[in-house]
Amino acid sequence: MSTHRYALRVACPSIRGVTAAIANYLSTNGCNISDSAQFDDKSTGRYFMRVSFHSEEGRTLSQLREGFAEIVERYAADAEFFDETAKRKVVLMVSRFGHCLNDLLYRWRIGALPIDIVGVISNHTDYQKLVVNHDIPFHCIKVTKENKPAAEAEQMRIVEESGAELIVLARYMQVLSDEMCRRMSGRIINIHHSFLPSFKGANPYKQAFERGVKLIGATSHYVTADLDEGPIIEQDTVRVTHAQSADDYVSLGRDVESQVLARAIHAHIHGRVFVNGNKTIVFPPSPGSYVSERMG
Repeated sequence: MSTHRYALRVACPSIRGVTAAIANYLSTNGCNISDSAQFDDKSTGRYFMRVSFHSEEGRTLSQLREGFAEIVERYAADAEFFDETAKRKVVLMVSRFGHCLNDLLYRWRIGALPIDIVGVISNHTDYQKLVVNHDIPFHCIKVTKENKPAAEAEQMRIVEESGAELIVLARYMQVLSDEMCRRMSGRIINIHHSFLPSFKGANPYKQAFERGVKLIGATSHYVTADLDEGPIIEQDTVRVTHAQSADDYVSLGRDVESQVLARAIHAHIHGRVFVNGNKTIVFPPSPGSYVSERMG
C-alpha cells in the first residue's frame, strides 16, 4: 500500500473543538498523524496548527481539501494542505555580496535545503558565471530611479513564468516598491544584520566595531512596505570581543547571516511559519527531518 506524506496548516479564531475536529477528519479519511503542533494566542484570539500525516488509504490532496471545506466554513479558517515531499520553487535575488548566495547554492546542491531554485536575479553580473555553472537561469536587471517600475515588472515576469512561490533577497541591495511588497506579501524573505536601528547606513560592522559591541547578529524577516520592519522569522547572534577587528566582525556577520537566512527559508518552505499580525508563529521541525534546525 502506498503511503503519501502530507501536511496541513490551519489558522482560525480560537474556538473550542477545532483541534478535535481536525484530528477526527484526518482519522476518518484514513490519515495517520505523525506530528502535530499548535498555539493558541490569547492576546489576539487566534489559533494556529500544523499537522504532518500519512494518507494510508491513498487520499489525494484534492480529495482532502474538498472534504475539509466544511471545517473551514465552520471555524472561519484559513487552511492549506500540501505535499511535504514536493520542492518549492524559489527565485533568489542578489547584488554584490555573495556569501548568502554561495551558501544557499551549496545547501541546495547537497540536498540540505530541499528547494527548486528556478532563477537568480541580480542588478550586477558579478555572479553570473557561478549561477550558470549550477545550470540555473541568471537574469541581470539593472535598476535605476528612472527604470525601477519597468525593472520590477521584468522581475515579476520572471517570477511568474518560472512558477516561483518564494523570492529570497540574498543580500539584494535594492529597496522593493510598495506595490511589489503587497503583491508578494508573505512570499519575500530578506536577511540583514541585527544592528538596526542602532547602526544604519553604510558599513554597519565598522560602526559596531567603533562602538565596541559585544554581540553581532542577523535577522531574517518577511518583506513589507515598511523597510526592514516585516514579521521576523529567524534570528541569531555571535559574541565578539575587543581583540577582534572590524574585518573579523564582517566575517562573523556573514556567517551568521547565511545560517539565519537558510533556517528562515527552511521554516517557510515546510509551512512552519504563520504570520500573526506583525509577528510570526514558528513551529519546530517535524521529527525525522533530515535537516537540523541550525543547519550548520
